[in-house]
Amino acid sequence: MKAAIVESVGKVVVGEVPDPAPGPREVVVEVAACGLCGTDLHIRQGEFAPTLPVVPGHEFAGTVVARGREVTGLALGDRVAVDPSLHCHECRQCRAGRGNLCERWAAIGVTTAGGAAQYALAPAANCVRLPEHVRTQDAALIEPLSCAVRGYDVLRSRLGAHVLIYGSGTMGLMMLELAKRTGAASVDVVDLNPGRLATAARLGVSASAAGADELDRPEGWDVVIDATGNAAAIQDGLDRVAKAGTFLQFGVADYATRVTIDPYRIYNQEITITGSMAVLHSYERAAELFASGVLDPEVFISDRLPLEDYPRALDQFAAGLGRKIVVVP
Repeated sequence: MKAAIVESVGKVVVGEVPDPAPGPREVVVEVAACGLCGTDLHIRQGEFAPTLPVVPGHEFAGTVVARGREVTGLALGDRVAVDPSLHCHECRQCRAGRGNLCERWAAIGVTTAGGAAQYALAPAANCVRLPEHVRTQDAALIEPLSCAVRGYDVLRSRLGAHVLIYGSGTMGLMMLELAKRTGAASVDVVDLNPGRLATAARLGVSASAAGADELDRPEGWDVVIDATGNAAAIQDGLDRVAKAGTFLQFGVADYATRVTIDPYRIYNQEITITGSMAVLHSYERAAELFASGVLDPEVFISDRLPLEDYPRALDQFAAGLGRKIVVVP
């Protein structure tokens, strides 16, 4: 079958790989669409994936075309979205219910072959059936949405909070949509990309600007979310948290990224700094939210490209062009 392959650090090609065969509790999914995200850039940089080569793609949906002998809950022809999480269920973190922090952490499309291919292998337990009205190609959005849902689980945001989001790419926009639905009094967005700010405005942001200094909230924001992973944005965001507020590191930063904090201010103003890592008990809820129309796929997906264009699509994503880019095998 045809697949995108991260062959070595910085080198991505599209080539032929063996077709997958399901184990007893696995299914083979014919991929309808696979989304790109920041994690894929990290994999290209040689981060996250323990060994290369690897077929990337952890945001995907498709149709079950083969199943293992012990699979009973899925039928051939079922349309599914796939949670890429591969927890060991044995380590201390897993046994405490924190599988996203698994000491043997793995994920489809990161540590094992993923959905940037014609076919992908997945545990049957990781598959969520799609209702009739949800288009399979759109359902690649469920995985990033599940990460955003996990972010709001961490925040435990109270009603009436004033929220500031750094970054209006796909993840920042998803956080915007969820903030509106979790009772935020206002949601402001900062981004250097005018096109992305225009999309935030289209989705009903309270205010948007290229920098927080342009926004009128001198006392700061109750919740500040970084959805960029950029050191300058993170550093600025830490300084914008109001007293008793929370800063959420949601964007994926490079390993080497460093910022400074003011310990006395954190103590004196009771500021919380926290993070949100991937998916945890949030995928099925995200699928239900998606089916209810929490996101408009036509707004969120800016490009649908053939699988052959995966290397170019990755370059386009790295350049900040468009919103969610998906490849269609």
